[in-house]
Amino acid sequence: MFSETMNTPIGTLLIQASAQGITHVDFIDSETPANRPNALTTACRQQLQAYFDGKRKIFELPLDQQGTAFQKSVWNSLLKIQFGQAVSYRDIADMVNNRKAVRAVGAANGKNPIAIIVPCHRVIGADRTLTGYAGGLQRKAWLLEHEGIAFKGGLEDPQSDLFDQ
Repeated sequence: MFSETMNTPIGTLLIQASAQGITHVDFIDSETPANRPNALTTACRQQLQAYFDGKRKIFELPLDQQGTAFQKSVWNSLLKIQFGQAVSYRDIADMVNNRKAVRAVGAANGKNPIAIIVPCHRVIGADRTLTGYAGGLQRKAWLLEHEGIAFKGGLEDPQSDLFDQ
C-alpha cells in the first residue's frame, strides 16, 4: 500500500493507493502517518491541489474501489454527478435502478472510501439541506460552496449557524 498526505484548506487528507489505483482519500485529524508515495498518490495529490486551487473540475485517476457490488454501483453513480451539481439520495437510488433503496444508498454513500474524487459530498437532502458527511458537515459545506452549489444553511443563508459550532 502506498500513501501520502496533503494539507488542504479544510484539513489534512490521507491518500492511499494500490498498484492498480487510488483506494482511499480520507480526512485525518490525528497523527500524520509516514508517507510512502508512488506515481498514483502523487498524481492524486496534484489533481486534488488543482481542485482546491479552482483549476480542476474532473479527476482523471484510476480507482481501486473495494466494497460490495451494491456499494460499487452507488459509488460509480456518484462519479456521474458533475462538478457544481447536487443530487438527492433518491436520485442515486434511481440511478442504481432501485428506488426503494434510499437508505441503503445513504449507507453506501457514507462508506465511500475515496472522498472528493468520488463526490459523495454532492449528495444533499431532497429539500436542499445538508445531510451527513464522513468528513464532517463543515467540510461538506465548504466543498459545496467551493463548487458553487447552493444549499439551505450555507454561508449565503443569513440564518446559518453551521460555522458557529
